[in-house]
Amino acid sequence: MNRIKTMIVAIAIMLFASSTTDACTGIMIKTKDGKTVHGRTLEFGIEVSTSIIAVPKGYQFIGKTDNGAGMKYETKYAMTGLITFSEINIADGMNTAGLSCGAFYFPTMAKYAELTKENQSKALSPTDFNNWVLAQFATVDEVRKAIENEEVVIVPTVLDGWGAAAPPFHYVVYDKSGKSIVIEPIDGKLVVYDNPIGVMTNSPSFDWHMTNLRNYTNLKAENVNSMTINGVTFKQLGQGSGMNGIPGDFTPPSRFVRATAFSVTAIPTNTTYEAIGDVFHILNNFDIPKGFSREVVDGTIYADYTQLTCARDPQELKYYYKTYKNQDIKMFDLKEFDANSKDILILNTDSDKQEVENVNSKLKPIK
Repeated sequence: MNRIKTMIVAIAIMLFASSTTDACTGIMIKTKDGKTVHGRTLEFGIEVSTSIIAVPKGYQFIGKTDNGAGMKYETKYAMTGLITFSEINIADGMNTAGLSCGAFYFPTMAKYAELTKENQSKALSPTDFNNWVLAQFATVDEVRKAIENEEVVIVPTVLDGWGAAAPPFHYVVYDKSGKSIVIEPIDGKLVVYDNPIGVMTNSPSFDWHMTNLRNYTNLKAENVNSMTINGVTFKQLGQGSGMNGIPGDFTPPSRFVRATAFSVTAIPTNTTYEAIGDVFHILNNFDIPKGFSREVVDGTIYADYTQLTCARDPQELKYYYKTYKNQDIKMFDLKEFDANSKDILILNTDSDKQEVENVNSKLKPIK
């Protein structure tokens, strides 16, 4: 039965990779003293099993290719994050150096390097890439240098659970200092972009999104002034007039604009803990309920929805998440994890259900 269910999921992802499974949104915000936290949503058009894991130092990874083993490497840093299905491939995570990495769908744009005998020893599948980044590096500059030195290639690899073709991804990386880059497989090469605003969505390419922001330079957080015509004063109807015209749909370009607007206008907090709360509040604006965004094939509805929202505190090494079925925020503390352990720890994110607190007994008479 599990095998049949996995096959159904794989077929669904293959059919809708270019449409319904591409609505992830990422942001970064700062505290008053310049510390950064960040987070993202994760959407799929069908229900995908996800788990949070913790991987110790010294774990041996082997990259996957369609022609056998690829790059072999060992974790220098312990790490945590979210995996899909049962493979130890972190879709989004953070390591003990405070480096974070997330994979985002990049449909119609991703073009990986061709696998050859010469590059197989440094080859990774699209889902291996985050593992390599988190296992090997502490800073964005280190990641950039390794890519510029061509120490790694991402090759098109057919993977269990992801359909009959390689899943299309691009990646965002953040470090503890607040630096961020975006890495995209373009025409067989890994292209690195600086990401000064820390925002990430999906296709088209990151440089296109940055250029598109120029179409919205009129937007501002402050309300617009009233207008007088022939002695008649027209006042704004309510709050938010400065953002009048901001795109409200869930396409990647529109979400990129909104994510930028929400994150850059966030009022800095005193602590990273407070900032994590703001990350979740901002990302609530990108929460897609079942049914709003859908594909209908042969009478079956495949509705894209937000299955997970996560936030990362690289200062305190705490990884937070909530799910569609349970909006209570959970947290895994990397500082409390034994980095020298021999065991990988795992917890399915759907292991508990939402509970509603009855507050009748807490209400008291007014005195």
